[in-house]
Amino acid sequence: MTAKDVRVKLVTEIRDADRKEEMTLSEPGQFFSRGETEVLKFTETPEEGEPIHTMVTVKPGHVSIKRTGGVDMRQVFQKKLETENIYHHTYGDFHMKTFTDQIEYRSMGDGDRGRLFISYQMTLNHEVTQRHRLTLLFEEESE
Repeated sequence: MTAKDVRVKLVTEIRDADRKEEMTLSEPGQFFSRGETEVLKFTETPEEGEPIHTMVTVKPGHVSIKRTGGVDMRQVFQKKLETENIYHHTYGDFHMKTFTDQIEYRSMGDGDRGRLFISYQMTLNHEVTQRHRLTLLFEEESE
């Protein structure tokens, strides 16, 4: 298993009928690779609340994002499939349904940056459905 220190940039867009919200964060992280599985780990440090540890696991046709700390959730993405999970938050538990429209993944080559793009629809507590686009860019930290 190879591990590399990387710089991670995460851009999340959320869109519903009349508004669009965009959040960007940049954190140091680690990239691991073993066979057909690649893993990115990084920690979000929000202005308020506990740090959130994020682990993104990419396998052919399957991406899972596990977050622990300030929030606790595991979200699974498989193209054209719906998955369900519970999002545990300080303010209570939410039921989440995720339908993945698209997954594009490019691993990190030599001197090149990796990219994960996921476009999906998420329904929270059986009520509001929003379109989400997640773009995760990562590149080796320069010495």
